[in-house]
Amino acid sequence: METTDGLENSVVFHVVKEIIGFILYMHHQIPSVLQHLECEFDNLKNEHKELEKVVLPPAEQKASFQRKHNLKIREVKQGIKKLEKLMHAISTFLSAFQVILDQIPDADGVILVLGGSLIRPQHVYELTFSRSGIACRSEYGLNRDRVAEILSKKAIRALISTGAGGATYAGPMKLFLLVKAPVTFNLPMHFLPKRDFTYSKKVTILLCFQYIIHYFFLFF
Repeated sequence: METTDGLENSVVFHVVKEIIGFILYMHHQIPSVLQHLECEFDNLKNEHKELEKVVLPPAEQKASFQRKHNLKIREVKQGIKKLEKLMHAISTFLSAFQVILDQIPDADGVILVLGGSLIRPQHVYELTFSRSGIACRSEYGLNRDRVAEILSKKAIRALISTGAGGATYAGPMKLFLLVKAPVTFNLPMHFLPKRDFTYSKKVTILLCFQYIIHYFFLFF
């Protein structure tokens, strides 16, 4: 069954999310790949809930057992606190991107910029999505999730082949996400406009670059 004539926004969102996680990890901005961080954070929160519900039996209510139990709760809380700010920032960033995709059904390009500012980017990556010629056909097992997985792997392989990432830590950087939008797009009030975005000729684009019409940006 043919469900779409082109890439759906759910696929675009998944691919961009995977690329963001890869770029942040390769440039030493996060301690592990995004998927692992999400699993670790969810596991810690679930473990904390289970520990809070535990009622020690009489045989284990001695001070030594109670101390061990409290120590475990403290360790889990510290793990949650360590990741909480980062995961909240990533979640907010991706939620904002989802808002934009919902308002621009035919968004077909994004630029990811790493650096202290948009004026002096250190790394620039552009992804251009075709909105025609690709269909999700369930009878062949090629559903949305499979399409997203294939495209994510292809984009990451392209980044690896171009030498994305750095061998050393270059310090904390901001991640800017610019989404190609028509000039008639009604920009949400809480997003910052950035029309006709350009960057230094010295910066090498590590993914396919085609053209720039009009951009607005989010930052992480």
